[in-house]
Amino acid sequence: MKTRAALPGRVRIIAGRWRGRRIAVPDCAGLRPTPDRVRETLFNWIMPVLSGARCLDLCAGTGALGLEAASRDAAEVVFVESDRRAADAIEAACARLQAVGVTIMRADVRAWLAGRPRPFDIVFLDPPYQCDLRSECCRLLDGGWLAVPARVYVERPRGAPAETVPPHWRVHRELDAGRVHATLYHVDRDDAGSRREP
Repeated sequence: MKTRAALPGRVRIIAGRWRGRRIAVPDCAGLRPTPDRVRETLFNWIMPVLSGARCLDLCAGTGALGLEAASRDAAEVVFVESDRRAADAIEAACARLQAVGVTIMRADVRAWLAGRPRPFDIVFLDPPYQCDLRSECCRLLDGGWLAVPARVYVERPRGAPAETVPPHWRVHRELDAGRVHATLYHVDRDDAGSRREP
């Protein structure tokens, strides 16, 4: 987690219709924007499936991942963020960018995922490092929140134990960059829950 003095004031949208536009980073406990290099690599990974995709940005923070997806032609982005200031900042950024197809949910991520599911094609999961949410959220996501197939991006501190994921999730790509370890999972199974090969 960055200290208050180290927090950047803004993060940049890398590509798409809002390329070069900047998003404010509110001063919220645990807020840690995904570094530019990691975001650029992630979006290179998912670019073939991003256009028209339904995206879910959990523990959205600055909203940089979801807004990057919207900038690059995702059809829908739902942001889930429990911190009021962070959610307000995402809403303000969406208004400035005149974003369409976006929804901001002010909710605890676990409580929200315990609700009625609907499928998403791409999920971004980057919870505050001090919160042990990754494994629980992956379990909850597997309860109807994922399309077939789907991609799930999970970020954790470099050197931290890997999250526990359902057995049919497979690692599609991984990256170590600075203090960050990033994993992109590919999820693909039939209605009976058996694994299908890509």
